[in-house]
Amino acid sequence: MNTEGTASPIHKSWRELYTAAVFETDKSKLSERIAQAEWALTLRSRELFHAGSENLRERQAVDAAIFALHILHTTTGNKGRKAALAMRAA
Repeated sequence: MNTEGTASPIHKSWRELYTAAVFETDKSKLSERIAQAEWALTLRSRELFHAGSENLRERQAVDAAIFALHILHTTTGNKGRKAALAMRAA
């Protein structure tokens, strides 16, 4: 049974969501994948900020992933950013 579409992004790691967005081939799903990954990355970035100087490598990985998703969004012309903002506001 595929529960991927019904699982809350908070229950998946940011790495899984990032990978799903980067490798998504279905353009109709791409903006949602980007939005979920950005949301998870934002949450993890906040956690790492409050953790202080711990987890420097993960902080760098999160920053790189956020940048990569921004490039993906820009180059594909999807509305992933708009969907991500809507998810954060909810």
